[in-house]
Amino acid sequence: MTDYIVPLLLFLVCAVALGKRENSYDILLSGAGDGLKLMVKLTPTLILLLTAVTMLRASGAVELAADFLSPVFSFFGIPPETALLVLIRPISGSAALAVGAELMTRYGVDSQIGRTAAVMLGSTETTFYTVSIYFGALGIRRTRYTLPAALLADLTGFLMAALTTRLLFS
Repeated sequence: MTDYIVPLLLFLVCAVALGKRENSYDILLSGAGDGLKLMVKLTPTLILLLTAVTMLRASGAVELAADFLSPVFSFFGIPPETALLVLIRPISGSAALAVGAELMTRYGVDSQIGRTAAVMLGSTETTFYTVSIYFGALGIRRTRYTLPAALLADLTGFLMAALTTRLLFS
């Protein structure tokens, strides 16, 4: 079924354009050109963000911060083993998935830590990536309240993920 979604959408767009007596090829070509312009505009942001994430992970700074903050996470009911996941998730989705997979491999998918990691991955967002991409695409430079509000939402997601899995699976 999913193999037919894109061709079906293209067919529907062409059918609607023919019904309105518009050139569907020119419309699709214009949309593709706009997409390429947006990609060129966002590429420097993506390169910078991915470079920063790679440097943080390679330097060991994230692991050091996770070790340092583990007692704080324990105080709030977040398993200390998930500290690295909590720190890396707002920065990089792929790195967070790798950390989550490593936690599930080490502790098991049915363990409290594995379940908490899975719920955390589904309850939070890659905040810095999302803000940089969307705001970069729109040319917004001042993000005054966006980042603190988004990070507070992530913290709420992490806390509720830990609480929910503790309540449902303990």
